[in-house]
Amino acid sequence: MMPVIPDGTRTIVVARIGSQPIVLAAATLAILVFGIGSITLWRAYTGTSPEQERAASARLLQARTAQASEQLVEKTKGLEATQQESIDQLQVVQDQLQTVKRLLTAQQTETKRLSEQVGGLTGAIEGLRQSFASAPSQETSSPSPARKKTAFRSRGSGKRVAHHKRSKSRA
Repeated sequence: MMPVIPDGTRTIVVARIGSQPIVLAAATLAILVFGIGSITLWRAYTGTSPEQERAASARLLQARTAQASEQLVEKTKGLEATQQESIDQLQVVQDQLQTVKRLLTAQQTETKRLSEQVGGLTGAIEGLRQSFASAPSQETSSPSPARKKTAFRSRGSGKRVAHHKRSKSRA
């Protein structure tokens, strides 16, 4: 039931719509058909449909994803190769460092040994200097017996003695 409005306008509008329901349904149907037809004509004119566009964009997206994945795999392999080269170079450097450390240790040991030898030689030289410094004072005070023998031999006394023996045997 419809409420009755005192001025009676509502009753008139409902009465008009209620008397022409076929016209209203026909107009609604015509608008729907016109809309569907225009959409169909637009799709036919452009040659694409949303389903085809979605499928094409999905294929394009898949292709781009596959390409990006391949690039990522290639870059990852490149990084792995670079990382391995860096590891190898680091290992070589570490080996060289160990060699240098061993050589340095050997050199330090050799330097220490030579330093000790130089110290020993320095002590021996200092001892010789002191003995030579004290030796001239002893020689000047008394000639050594070794010098007397050397002087005697240098005169050639051995020949004279032999010559003397001959002359005695002749007489």
